[in-house]
Amino acid sequence: MSNRSPAFNPRRVLVTGASGMLGGAVAELLRAKGHQVRAFQRRSTNNGTDEVLGSLIDPEAVARATRDMDAVIHLAAKVSFTGAWHDFVATNITGTNNLLAAAQDAGVADFVFVSSPSVAHLGEPLVGAGAWPANPHQARGNYARSKAAGELNALAQDCESFRVTAIRPHVVWGPGDTQLVERVIARSKAGRLPLLDHGTALIDTTYIDNAAAAIVRGLERMDQAHGRALVVTNAEPRPVGELIGGICQAGGAPVPTLNVPGWLARGAGSVIEKVWLAAGAKNLVHDEPPMTRFLAEQLSTAHWFDQRETQEVLDWVPEVSIEEGLNRLAAHYGGSGPTPIK
Repeated sequence: MSNRSPAFNPRRVLVTGASGMLGGAVAELLRAKGHQVRAFQRRSTNNGTDEVLGSLIDPEAVARATRDMDAVIHLAAKVSFTGAWHDFVATNITGTNNLLAAAQDAGVADFVFVSSPSVAHLGEPLVGAGAWPANPHQARGNYARSKAAGELNALAQDCESFRVTAIRPHVVWGPGDTQLVERVIARSKAGRLPLLDHGTALIDTTYIDNAAAAIVRGLERMDQAHGRALVVTNAEPRPVGELIGGICQAGGAPVPTLNVPGWLARGAGSVIEKVWLAAGAKNLVHDEPPMTRFLAEQLSTAHWFDQRETQEVLDWVPEVSIEEGLNRLAAHYGGSGPTPIK
């Protein structure tokens, strides 16, 4: 695997969700490769990027964003452990359908739908799994079910004149990550970060640079990738406790030692989530309950993936190891990494 780019063909690429960590990394990599990038997002980043402001649920704004584009990389989504189903439908299903329709009307040739392995996770361990079919009826939680429906709708549009691929990066993390890294660090410092089943569940994750590179390769290798869903990871399964401990050390937070049985956390998560939603409770930092059943399953269930098909189709391998990623976290947050920072 060489990670080499095909003969360069500069393109006009629309990136939705470019203000997020992963969307921003994708946009930056595309620009570095010489592509012309337009961002579609709700709020301006004021960084000089060509941008169209608006919402995915506004067909007119979506049409403005796709006009004159050659390709679309769709990352914008409602991502949360909790929330009303109709809110997820609005962004992850209706919004995706609006974007698909506008892209085809605008003559866009290639569409990369950035998805998640959770679309095929039914609560059981995933051990050496491939890109199993998305299941909007049995995936765990409103986010996963709505993303599964969005992915199926996107791949159903794949044809020679409008090529579609779905790239599913798993547990993306890196410096500045508010979804995982900074939550782990904050909860550890507050003494609210237990390990489930001693943190032994084996999981695959994806460092931010690798996730962005794989998504861009999905566009570059559309001849091979269209019509497919591909799971992307670092291909370095680690016990979840080891990874969480490494993140805590990198962030200058104590490594968690408290253990909670997985069965207890899953049951408690269901109750907490229902009470949280019924009471309209707000976590002052992240507006998320401290535990949900979905989160408990993620922390106590093995989920790692066979990367041979992904690496063959994309002609790509990860370049930043977990160890190097943790060192970069430590350099960013001022903690300690697994090896000395030079």
